[in-house]
Amino acid sequence: MLRPALASWLKELSDQQHRSRNTIAAYRRDLERWLDWLEKQHQELPSSKKNDPLFLRMFLRKRQQDGVSNRSLARLLSALSGFQKYLSRSARYREYLFALPQIKFGSTLPDFLSQTDTARLFEHGNAREDKRSYAYRRDFITVALLYVTGLRREEIASIQLSDIDRAKGMITVVGKGNKQRVVPIGEQTASDLDDYLLSRESFCSRMESQSPFLLLNNRGDRLTVRTINRIVKKFGAGEGVSMTPHTLRHSFATHLLENGADLMLIKEILGHASLSTTQKYTHVTAETMKRVYARSHPRSGGKS
Repeated sequence: MLRPALASWLKELSDQQHRSRNTIAAYRRDLERWLDWLEKQHQELPSSKKNDPLFLRMFLRKRQQDGVSNRSLARLLSALSGFQKYLSRSARYREYLFALPQIKFGSTLPDFLSQTDTARLFEHGNAREDKRSYAYRRDFITVALLYVTGLRREEIASIQLSDIDRAKGMITVVGKGNKQRVVPIGEQTASDLDDYLLSRESFCSRMESQSPFLLLNNRGDRLTVRTINRIVKKFGAGEGVSMTPHTLRHSFATHLLENGADLMLIKEILGHASLSTTQKYTHVTAETMKRVYARSHPRSGGKS
């Protein structure tokens, strides 16, 4: 009975709330697994209440035993909370409603590169031998933009030529929740972008591509998020650095904070809805500070 309601709720998240495809896909997986479990319990215990919270506790325990992280379980509860609010609009679903438990989970600090490592990425010392090719220039500017703007993979992939204001050195992007924001790119990256655009123009002429998107694959079509992952991994490997697009985003925020940038400014550039999300970077820099202190101060108790 709840599956049509789930489909309707997910459609509402997409059409009206403009939630990302990844979020909706994750919610669908979580809640379909939950409904499978719930239906099985009602088949085995037909006299039980439909809104017995014991079923949820049993389900969470089983998922933990299967090795599912607390963070994933918290996401399930978040999805289930939103779904329950949707169900509560109609009296026909009242028997399925119950109070949800709270779950605490440990927050891991985001990975980031040192400022020395990131500087090395842009010195063109990469081990690759195709540095005159369009592919290298595209990969270079992809990594550069991810680091200097803090954009997400999806946002980088969606940039069109018309989104770039070269005179102001700004790029307009559309992030989560279909929210538009403008991010700066800096003089050096703007110059690198000019070089890339010349290479892109020649490439598009050869491929007869008229794509409006900034970053193109070898066929002249828009890059996918998966391809961006591979580009970043390959480019980092050429410098002996292990990294992902998220690593570059985290590095961007951490380095801004280390160099004295205001937390609210970082929040706006990253496109965070809440300041609490941005504040995790203060913990990163605090951890870095403690490590340097322990290594450097004679009274820290660390090894000299």
